[in-house]
Amino acid sequence: MLKTVRGRYKNGTVELFEKPGISENDVIITFINPKEPENIDLPARGITQEEARNLRNRLLAFEDDWNAEGMELYDKL
Repeated sequence: MLKTVRGRYKNGTVELFEKPGISENDVIITFINPKEPENIDLPARGITQEEARNLRNRLLAFEDDWNAEGMELYDKL
């Protein structure tokens, strides 16, 4: 099962912005460029900022199903 949780790395520690609902698990931490979302050329992709925000909000409804145990089986199809 994969679970994505945003957070911040500062002074050698990671602060999670939300509780992942997992008591213990191995993790992979990927450092992102905080400016990256601002650098996405939405008009080049044919989408406005409002449309992107709306799409993101609509896809959040699928997050629990997407991350549910057993869903990794679909990755093999």
